[in-house]
Amino acid sequence: MTASSRRRRQLKDFLRAKRGALTPAGVGLPDAGRRRTPGLRREEVAVLAGAGVSWYTWLEQGRDIKVSDAVLDAVARALLLDETSAHTCTCSPG
Repeated sequence: MTASSRRRRQLKDFLRAKRGALTPAGVGLPDAGRRRTPGLRREEVAVLAGAGVSWYTWLEQGRDIKVSDAVLDAVARALLLDETSAHTCTCSPG
């Protein structure tokens, strides 16, 4: 496994864990009822970040995509990360 693929896997795990720890009500979204898994859906994170659902899905899947700092900041805000927790993940997608 290369260093780049290892970082993408770390990012994937980090994003999934953070998304899973949030509730719709906790980020100002209406609760749509019962969910198969806890946390926000990928679609909800994408909407909150102002990103496309496919793009956010690719990011969370750890695909080898180029990501701007502005988009990463938007995802961090959507996941309610503060500067400390955002730096907990020492990974970047590229």
